[in-house]
Amino acid sequence: MSTDSPSEEPRSDVDVIEPGPGDSDTPSADVVLVKQTTRFHTAVGIAERSEDLSVNPPEIYVPSGTTFSVVSGSASPGGWRFTGIPSGAYYLRTGNTFIITSAREVDIGSQQLGRPDTVFSQTPWTPLQMNLVNLAPWSNYNGLTEPGSSLQIASAQVNLYGAVNVFDAVEDGQTHLLTNNADVFTSTANALPVFEANKGDRLYVSQHAQLQAGTLPDGRPLGYSALVRSVEMGAFDFVPDGVTPMPLTGVLRPVPMTEFPIEWRLPEFTRHAGVVHPLASANYASFYVMPAAYGLNDGWVGYSGETLSLMLPRGTSFNFTRRLSFGNPFPSSWAMVAAAQYTFRVLEEVPDGSGTLFSLGGNMYTYEQLDSYVAGPIVPRVSPPREVTIDGVPASTPREVGTASPVIAWLPPVVGTPTAYRVLIYRYDTTRRMGVLHRNLYVPGSATQVRLPPGTLDPAAIHYLRVAAMDVSGYDLAQHPFSTLDRLPQSRADAISSFFTTP
Repeated sequence: MSTDSPSEEPRSDVDVIEPGPGDSDTPSADVVLVKQTTRFHTAVGIAERSEDLSVNPPEIYVPSGTTFSVVSGSASPGGWRFTGIPSGAYYLRTGNTFIITSAREVDIGSQQLGRPDTVFSQTPWTPLQMNLVNLAPWSNYNGLTEPGSSLQIASAQVNLYGAVNVFDAVEDGQTHLLTNNADVFTSTANALPVFEANKGDRLYVSQHAQLQAGTLPDGRPLGYSALVRSVEMGAFDFVPDGVTPMPLTGVLRPVPMTEFPIEWRLPEFTRHAGVVHPLASANYASFYVMPAAYGLNDGWVGYSGETLSLMLPRGTSFNFTRRLSFGNPFPSSWAMVAAAQYTFRVLEEVPDGSGTLFSLGGNMYTYEQLDSYVAGPIVPRVSPPREVTIDGVPASTPREVGTASPVIAWLPPVVGTPTAYRVLIYRYDTTRRMGVLHRNLYVPGSATQVRLPPGTLDPAAIHYLRVAAMDVSGYDLAQHPFSTLDRLPQSRADAISSFFTTP
């Protein structure tokens, strides 16, 4: 693979953002209308709700050379109205996210799983009171390739998925759990939903067991986790308060099992390590099968856990050909989505004088309907952007940047044609010793550079970034930047920078 820059793709520090496919460009119109429509997917159909943008009003940043003009809009029928916006690309800001578009009307709403009148509590976790019987014989976790048994919960009526933590010692072979020494955190929202029996709110409790997938090239046995038993509890009332335990009760039953073949060409992922970062090494490969509630007509909406999880040892790179199995307790109208992911890492010293080594991570993944993976080999649909720079200097060079609004530039990937790029800016938190997503920008797939707007970088801070090439079928960045991110198939590949600091 060559990373040479083609002569027909010259770069400079001039900030040029080209409108992406589907951008609306009406030179005579200076009005932009922004609205936010949330679409809630339930068993009885889809309900829409228009959100009040005055709670967190969007802004528009209009670029002009190396500077930006910030425009505040006002409430109007149907959304938030901006006037005096010239034709061409502008930056629409909502929260910590910027969308680069030239559309005259943009809907920043999203797709959600669960009924629209769901009430959410003030807590993201709850203790549990568990009384589960007829489990498959329990086995304990013994490493990455021996995942043992585990429990997950998910609801089809309200937006909730979580992995159950059991703090009691569970003996190998045990087939029941009676304990209040357990808890669960929501992984799908900022807080747990309130369950209302009169609205039919129920909960799936599913057990995952360790199944075998043959051996690794070095002869070690390879186990993976698959859903094997489940129960959907009856409708119940519960208000999470962080003190009162949520009841998890029922008799788990074996569920129908599905077996399928895959051919996962891992070298097609690992060969891009040097493009992710010149010093990157292959980290972990993982493969998942996940339910898509109520089908895929609007893409993969919500998250209801996994029916299969497989992880391979660090640096694994061979053609993985196997037959795998999973159980499915969900309605036949639900679809199955498969995900193949490979992570990469670079160990760098944090530039704060502490001598701390920190792992900077990048990712390559592809999501498709499971049937597509069965039909053909698993390979990347898109590879990482090449030769990322910050103000013309390779982003892999640790340094202090000299401007508050540098230009991030790159070359297109060698595999695939991105429908968009996402530039993610992280700030390193020296107190918690972790990277925190600080800002992110969605950029049209036709662009190869973007100037960061004011406030994207904090002064006297440590940052790093990812530039992700995205290939999402049917993605409409210009007018529906979030609700169409759920479409399949989709793929993403990151290039990552080294640490850089700001004055």
